[in-house]
Amino acid sequence: MTSQETMDLYTGCLLLGGVGLAAMGLAGLSHGSHAHSHGGARGHLRGGHQPGSHGARAGQSAAHHAHGGGSLRTSVSDAALALLSPRLLFSFLLGFGLAGMLLRSLLSGPLLLVVSLVCGLLFERLLMAPLWNLLLRFASNPAVTLESCVTDEATAVTAFDKNGQGLISVEVDGQVVQVLGTLTRDALTAGRKVKAGDLVRIEEVDSARHRCVVSVP
Repeated sequence: MTSQETMDLYTGCLLLGGVGLAAMGLAGLSHGSHAHSHGGARGHLRGGHQPGSHGARAGQSAAHHAHGGGSLRTSVSDAALALLSPRLLFSFLLGFGLAGMLLRSLLSGPLLLVVSLVCGLLFERLLMAPLWNLLLRFASNPAVTLESCVTDEATAVTAFDKNGQGLISVEVDGQVVQVLGTLTRDALTAGRKVKAGDLVRIEEVDSARHRCVVSVP
């Protein structure tokens, strides 16, 4: 391998690793926020407690004990997949290429290759892995919408009229928002009264018209 070919190898790895990490960072943070938004909206359907959940956990526990021998194979498989992680690969290429470019004036040939390989591994493990985790931790949380307040409690700002309507206030993404609340048909038929300051539960949301259907706890 000539010196020019070696230089091209390190330069190519440096560019490939840098561009790959930049693309993964942008796409990964965007995807993480999008997934969190959907997950957060589903999580607001409180209870998170669904029929059969105890049975499902019991089944999972039984399966875990029944297939204990498969856990070792799973761990080995997970480790193999981790080694094939694009983030790990791009980080290694970036460190490998950077080391080769910086050390080529001091080392050459196989020695430069071996040292660059070691530097690439250390670069990924000691620098990029903690930095990547830090960047993901500080990814911005998506804005919470009014729809995520279903089953939340709200406070009546005004007494509800004879049609079962009145203003309610609810906290959305850290801000108190006032919307029109309408009693459910059952609550209205039962003659339930709502006074200012009473708590109501949001059952449905019409964000387009900025109003909610509420029940009385």
